[in-house]
Amino acid sequence: MTAETRTSNSEAETRAIAARLAAGLGPGAVLLLFGDLGAGKTAFVRGLAEGLAIDPVEVTSPTFTLVHEYRGGRLPLIHVDLYRLDSADLDEIGLDSEFAATGVIAVEWAERLSRAIPGATQIRISDRGGDTRTISVA
Repeated sequence: MTAETRTSNSEAETRAIAARLAAGLGPGAVLLLFGDLGAGKTAFVRGLAEGLAIDPVEVTSPTFTLVHEYRGGRLPLIHVDLYRLDSADLDEIGLDSEFAATGVIAVEWAERLSRAIPGATQIRISDRGGDTRTISVA
C-alpha cells in the first residue's frame, strides 16, 4: 500500500476515505489507528464498516469491552480499542486468531500495543481544528 495523506472536513468525509480504503482490503488486514481523543478514529472505523458492507450504525467505541466483532459484510470487522490499557498484545486480549485471519482488524490507540505488527497499515488522524482532520495512511 502506498503512503497517502488526505484532508477531511467532516465526519462523512472521514468515513468516505475509510470506505475507499476498505474496498481494497483482504482477509487478515490489520489497521493501526493513531490519534488524540476525539480525532475521529471511531468515525474512521464506521467508514471501514461501510466499505465492507457492514451497517456503520452497529459500530460503537469498544472502550469497555476492548473488542467488538461485526459480521455480515464482505469480510468480518474486528474493532479493538486499547484506550483503557497501558500496554497490550493482541493475543492477550482474547482476539480469536482464526477469526482475525478471515477478517479486517482495526485497532484504536495502537500506540499502546506492546509489540509491532508486521505488515500492518498505520492510520494517523490529526485534528486540525473544527471538523478538519488530516488522515495519513502508510
